Amino acid sequence: MDKIDIDLMGRQYSVSVKADEKETLLAAVTLVDERMRKLANKSTSGGETLALMAALDIANEFVTHQRAGGLDLPDYRRRINLLGERFEQALAKQEKLF
Repeated sequence: MDKIDIDLMGRQYSVSVKADEKETLLAAVTLVDERMRKLANKSTSGGETLALMAALDIANEFVTHQRAGGLDLPDYRRRINLLGERFEQALAKQEKLF
């Protein structure tokens, strides 16, 4: 694990991250920071309340996207497994021919 310093709303934080996840974490930090700044312009809240509002806003977008036919990983996994089973059945039938 690596340690990196991040900045959210002008405050520095030190966080641990796996080397292969660093780029994704930095993108997430940018998203959260931008969302917090956007909400700060519309609200008198700050600190923890602002972070909570940003988290709820981002989570709401994620769930809305997921329910609207967005990325539904369990469904994709189920479909991939089903396709794999069908593929194996088709191969088994082919092997019997030879």
